[in-house]
Amino acid sequence: MRLYTTFGSPLGEFLLVGEESATARGGVALASLSMPGQRNAAVVQDGWRPDACAFAEVTRQLRTYFGGELTDFDIEFVPGGSPFQQRVWSALEHIPYGTTTTYGALADRIGAERAEVRALGAAIGANPLLLVRPCHRVIGADGTMRGYAGGIERKRDLLVHEGALQPTLF
Repeated sequence: MRLYTTFGSPLGEFLLVGEESATARGGVALASLSMPGQRNAAVVQDGWRPDACAFAEVTRQLRTYFGGELTDFDIEFVPGGSPFQQRVWSALEHIPYGTTTTYGALADRIGAERAEVRALGAAIGANPLLLVRPCHRVIGADGTMRGYAGGIERKRDLLVHEGALQPTLF
């Protein structure tokens, strides 16, 4: 059964969606974390059950992340995506807090061919777990912010929060 709750953050109210899991701490495996206005954001469906208690561990980790105390999430995820997406998403999980990488470097890391770089970008864009699977840490080779489903301004805000970017003065 799908469960959901919301979480108020400095970036707006997140929608957390998960599935009951006997192995996950707190009893829920996270299937989606989406932000307001996000491209392809999850939408609550008929039959889903609200259950804030099931997400207590996830929301605790989000609070400590935004409080500047947590740098690495320890959350069970619902498996999903194609084998290629899973490779890309796994590589995202290994980008350290406070750092960035480029699309090309990420492609090299997973052994993607030059022709697969566009597919890599699409896989990053299809990441259903914004923030906890840190696709915001992938930037253009020239240092520009590119293609974040939650919006470029939020991507910049997250990178400033993590110390990977300096805040702008204007």
